Amino acid sequence: MDESVLVIDKAVGPSSFDVVREVRHWTRIKKVGHAGSLDPFATGVLVVLTGKATKLSNALINADKRYQATLKLGEATDSMDCTGSKVETQEVPQLTADRVAETLASFQGEWHQVPPMHSAKKVKGVRLYELARKNISIERKPIAVMLYEVKLLSFLNGLVKFEVHCSKGTYIRSLGDEIARRLGTVGHLTELRRLSCGSFSIDQSLTLDQLKQGGSSWQSEAYRNYVKLLSAEGVVRHHNASKISHLPTEPNSDMSFLN
Repeated sequence: MDESVLVIDKAVGPSSFDVVREVRHWTRIKKVGHAGSLDPFATGVLVVLTGKATKLSNALINADKRYQATLKLGEATDSMDCTGSKVETQEVPQLTADRVAETLASFQGEWHQVPPMHSAKKVKGVRLYELARKNISIERKPIAVMLYEVKLLSFLNGLVKFEVHCSKGTYIRSLGDEIARRLGTVGHLTELRRLSCGSFSIDQSLTLDQLKQGGSSWQSEAYRNYVKLLSAEGVVRHHNASKISHLPTEPNSDMSFLN
């Protein structure tokens, strides 16, 4: 059976599709996908699904996420992150950690954000970043997202390190840009790390190199993750919630799952 859910700690550099392609080559499983992309400069939890598990990707794409980010005040880039070109500079006002923390907390609740041009969102079948690469900017409609918690971790030398618990579809780069403007300046993200995607967290993640070095040991944990996701979605046939803990933790040909 090819069903598996891999919780990968993505490194800086590769795109989410690069990771999918690498997993496909390494596992020799043809059907591989991910549950929510990460920008190349971002790190952290990238959930990769294989085989029939790919049919459950929407459960994670629609799940809440947690991120840790670092915002550099005083400089804005066209991509709102460290990979873009500098487009604006502003003086950073005198700020205290308390003022920054209060500003971050003010974003909690429903917030309408405009998807950045440098994003994978599709408009009329075209990804926005493809237009941005051609220096084309189009009008984008604001999207409602929910920010459950936005908290300050540290503030030093114009660098705001913060953590966000948010709903699906939240662009942390856009949030960073708006935070900087509410603080009376401009800014861009220098670091972004996804801490969790649904019930899968960074604590249980492994890098691609660690997975490869572990030989075939990854299969058992990846299959357990698959069963965990199945149980959460209530799609295990012939097993109710009270019996789900008794499902085998290894692939078993007698298991019956909905297709």
